[in-house]
Amino acid sequence: MDTKNYNQCVDLYSDRVYRYILKSTKDADQAKDIVQDAFVRLWESHTEVMFEKSKSWLFTTAYRIMIDGIRKNSKISRMESHHPEPQHTRHWSDLQEVLHQALGELPEIQRQLVLLRDYEGYSYEEIGEITHLNPSQVKVYIFRARKRLKDHLVSMDLHI
Repeated sequence: MDTKNYNQCVDLYSDRVYRYILKSTKDADQAKDIVQDAFVRLWESHTEVMFEKSKSWLFTTAYRIMIDGIRKNSKISRMESHHPEPQHTRHWSDLQEVLHQALGELPEIQRQLVLLRDYEGYSYEEIGEITHLNPSQVKVYIFRARKRLKDHLVSMDLHI
């Protein structure tokens, strides 16, 4: 990949990678850092990465950087004491807020797969390449995630 192709990658994919990571981390600064790190790594590997594969390569790299950060933070948080937040009833007025809250309750792998499939529009095969899962595993995880989301939304409807 040459400089022109690299700049095209930045123009074409930086916003999409950022949105994906932001939805996963819910931290704009962290998402910017991850995207920047992914593009730095792309430039460092520009002689090995073909332009046609750069989109998948960027999402895979950003995903791995994010997961590494999550693992690192979970180790740190286990060392610190946690105080549970008080539970209270919420009345939802915004569907998007409800969906974000429901996504946040999914296991990490299911949330990532739903974001890649439903928010970013990747095929099962592409998601498999990014996450190193086979397409049938991807389908099962997404099915289970969607079922949990549906159950969550139905249970909220019953409580209103």
